[in-house]
Amino acid sequence: MKKRLMTVLAVGCIAAGVAAGSIYAEDTKSIIEQAQEMTLEELAAKAIEESNGATFYGVGNSSRGKTALPTFIEYLQTIDPSYNMEFDWQQPKNNKIFEQLQADSLKPSGTFAMTLIQDGNQIQSKMADTGILDTFIPKEWAEANGVTAADYDGFLELQLLNKVFMYNCTGDKVYDNCWDFVAEGSHPLFMGVDSEIVGKNFLYMLTKDEYAQYLKDAFDALPDEEKAYFQPTIDAEAEDAELFGLGENGAYALAYIKLWVGAYNEQTDDGPICQTLVDASATDQSGLLVYSKLRSVEESAAVSVNNIKVAAYEDGYEGFGGYGYCHYLFVTDNSPLPWTACAFISYMTTTAEGFDAWGKDMGGYSSNPEVAAKIEEIYNHKQGGYNEAGEDEFPAKDDRGKEWWVNDGKLIVEDPAYCASVDFTVGSWVEMLDHYTGEEAAE
Repeated sequence: MKKRLMTVLAVGCIAAGVAAGSIYAEDTKSIIEQAQEMTLEELAAKAIEESNGATFYGVGNSSRGKTALPTFIEYLQTIDPSYNMEFDWQQPKNNKIFEQLQADSLKPSGTFAMTLIQDGNQIQSKMADTGILDTFIPKEWAEANGVTAADYDGFLELQLLNKVFMYNCTGDKVYDNCWDFVAEGSHPLFMGVDSEIVGKNFLYMLTKDEYAQYLKDAFDALPDEEKAYFQPTIDAEAEDAELFGLGENGAYALAYIKLWVGAYNEQTDDGPICQTLVDASATDQSGLLVYSKLRSVEESAAVSVNNIKVAAYEDGYEGFGGYGYCHYLFVTDNSPLPWTACAFISYMTTTAEGFDAWGKDMGGYSSNPEVAAKIEEIYNHKQGGYNEAGEDEFPAKDDRGKEWWVNDGKLIVEDPAYCASVDFTVGSWVEMLDHYTGEEAAE
């Protein structure tokens, strides 16, 4: 009888816990629904009421959330000078952010109020589809993008970042086609896909029809002798392309992926890749890396931004110039401070001050066109290579902006839903591909 009673009580406690969690989740979603109809100023009033004297916990792939939070607090203090909020911002390494959020989601009321997170594939399958994270669309962000918050279909982007093809130009070698980076003997420097999972999403996205078309068009522009090198691989992938249900140019995408995975020289971080390429000794080497890394190059006799070229900026370049991935913003479904989370998210996406922590560098583009325009007015990234005398000293640092990269630069842009849809097919196939490393080549 005692054992039976304990079982009943245990089941009752579990049921109560589930019910409590469910009610709390509904409360968060209800708050978001209300918040999407409110201006930043109205949200700020709610945040002040909710979190004055509290501690705000955030978690993100970007450390700059820690930089943005104090300016957000200062903004709230312009409305209520007595307002004060402590904060803690965590940046987990090695893709542990998903584990942290999953563990935190098991609590009736979580620790983390919101998150800034990347890797659309895992966000879609592990965070959004499971209800761990909720999308909040700020009213003013929606208006700036010509949509309504209620009708917007997708995650909220803080920014688009780009990784672009660069090559050392101290020698005679020219990379004027995206297929040159997977040609025989080419080993571009690239962060391993297991070190930064968005690199795997880049490979998945190449199979999307519009991007596979980029590859087909670039292939058609190659000289016949270069086509002859790639054609057997393309022909060999026709069967897999059909099996995976890809479009008419799917074989070109799979061939490129196979050649890329077999060719790239794996590195642990984009910073060292940049420092390698801008050195005069790195003649003819190439890489695919975060564009903004050029900002930190210290010029010397041997090291210069002028030792590299951004492939897509060169006249006559064919094919895609790099890939773009996003930092997304979410309210946790069991957020302890949902109003404050919504206000902070709105602040980062609807004001130049809120986006400044990211906007001060080239290669990161606000998803709000009005904010992006203000950031460009402040920092003039399009003339990032100009010196005080008005001379274009470092042309590679002249950021041509989001619209140019997405259209003229043919950036491969991450689509979370598409990545998740091909994860089982293309993703499983990618996992089986052999990979070259610089260390293996040296043995």
